[in-house]
Amino acid sequence: QANLLESGGGSVQTGGSLRLSCITSAYTTTKAPMAWFRQRPGKQREGVAALTPSTRTYYADSVKGRFTIPEDAAKNTLYLQMNNLKPDDTAMYYCAATGGPPGGISWQGIRFGTWGQGTQVTVSS
Repeated sequence: QANLLESGGGSVQTGGSLRLSCITSAYTTTKAPMAWFRQRPGKQREGVAALTPSTRTYYADSVKGRFTIPEDAAKNTLYLQMNNLKPDDTAMYYCAATGGPPGGISWQGIRFGTWGQGTQVTVSS
């Protein structure tokens, strides 16, 4: 099972940018799909962006054109580049991989069940 460690969260103003990083000890996107999810206050965890081994990407409608999900396989690191941030992007962001215990969250037809501890992103107006 993968170990996922996120970093890069913080506080920015509307229109700013952040890059989140997820270092994984066991998986890379060359082996299995990985994704970023977020959980906004009072809402369920939702998919934001995903990357498959075939380099296909998926994005939530709310972030298309603003977020990208590059990866550096040599460093076992997945990124979430977030540009033109909005207050509605304020959330805890989680790196996710497939596998893990039963349950998890299915998004874009992929079940994600392995999670990092999360990193907080706060966007002020």
